[in-house]
Amino acid sequence: MSNFWSLWITVITFIVIFGSLWLLIANRKTEIKGDLEEGEIPKTGHVYDGIEEYENPLPVWWFWMFIGSAVFALVYLLLYPGLGNYKGLLGWTQEKQWEQRVAAANQTLDKQYSIYAATDITELVADPSALRMGRRLFNNNCSVCHGIGGVGANGFPNLSDSEWQYGGTPEAILHSVTHGRQAAMPAWGSILGEQGIVDVTDYILSLGGKDFDPQSAARGATHYQTLCVACHGVDGVGMQALGAPNLADNVWLYNQADTSLVDNIRHSIRNGRNGNMPSHGDKLRPEKIHLISAYVYSLSQTNQ
Repeated sequence: MSNFWSLWITVITFIVIFGSLWLLIANRKTEIKGDLEEGEIPKTGHVYDGIEEYENPLPVWWFWMFIGSAVFALVYLLLYPGLGNYKGLLGWTQEKQWEQRVAAANQTLDKQYSIYAATDITELVADPSALRMGRRLFNNNCSVCHGIGGVGANGFPNLSDSEWQYGGTPEAILHSVTHGRQAAMPAWGSILGEQGIVDVTDYILSLGGKDFDPQSAARGATHYQTLCVACHGVDGVGMQALGAPNLADNVWLYNQADTSLVDNIRHSIRNGRNGNMPSHGDKLRPEKIHLISAYVYSLSQTNQ
């Protein structure tokens, strides 16, 4: 804040405080004009609908409460920042207060989470208390995409089964939650053409034992070996190191309910896919990520 505006705020503040005090004190007693009979209360001369306003003094308690409020305001402005660039005698700032409260909260959380942070994920699966905490953290941070219970949705993996795009070990899950994942399926529509997309789709359907056109699948096998085998493998079982899905297990990440499986596969081949799992390492404490990972790991272990 510039010195001009700092001075402007300071001057206006004092004008308001002392101006209000002057107005209060100067008008506490009103000069009475004319003679009054004994016991007669002076009037202001304001009359409305036959009702006259009396010139009564302010109640003493109200007057001193107002004075006390002004004194409190002056003391407050002396101790705390409120006059432009003036920092206050106590040196208080909202940033310092926030940092102190965060430090106090972290100290409490350190005690609460330390016992779980030192325990291996495979052991936490058998700890109901740890899983309850992990479930709450999961519901607050992950369920918007993966659903309550980790059942997934179209484009969001099901975390409660035994199929894993990047691996289902505790280490792999912990890495996914901490650092996120970025999938990249290139678009092959301009290279394959529409007939090539149909052929590759039939070949992929054949890998999972679905209904397919044998002649089309034979042509698609050639395209697959040229364009797809590097990521999805010779037999279409995928590659977890790259995040390439298994195409032979009939578990489909992109499978909209209102669209046939064939159309979903063709769409993926034609346009590609770009899935993004955001990282939580910069949003959550490591101890919380540890508990979330334990909960996610427990989902697949329970349903095996």
